Amino acid sequence: MADKFPVCASLLVLVELQRVDVFVALIIIGREIAISALREWMAQIGASKSVAVHMLGKLKTTVQMVAIPFLLFHGHLFGVIDTNRWGRWLIWLSAILTVWSMIYYLQKALPEIRRRVKK
Repeated sequence: MADKFPVCASLLVLVELQRVDVFVALIIIGREIAISALREWMAQIGASKSVAVHMLGKLKTTVQMVAIPFLLFHGHLFGVIDTNRWGRWLIWLSAILTVWSMIYYLQKALPEIRRRVKK
């Protein structure tokens, strides 16, 4: 949870600087809100294990945590690594992983959601 605010704030800054597409920022921020709400609700009903952190979510976060500093730096690291090019590539990969992990978590929660709706 501690990384959510800095990630969202950084994405907003990067959108303003025109280094991240608004669509990508909306995907990432929207997923963070949706999955955080889902986890909170699942915890309230005693089913938090169904949406426990998965390796896919950790991979998504890792890719974001590399992409965002690259995009903020926006130059050549050690005169060799084009952080803008790598950052843009990684942030799009992050958006794909974001959607994939959201689908994964929703699929894990769906049986419990269906059980609750039937009651």
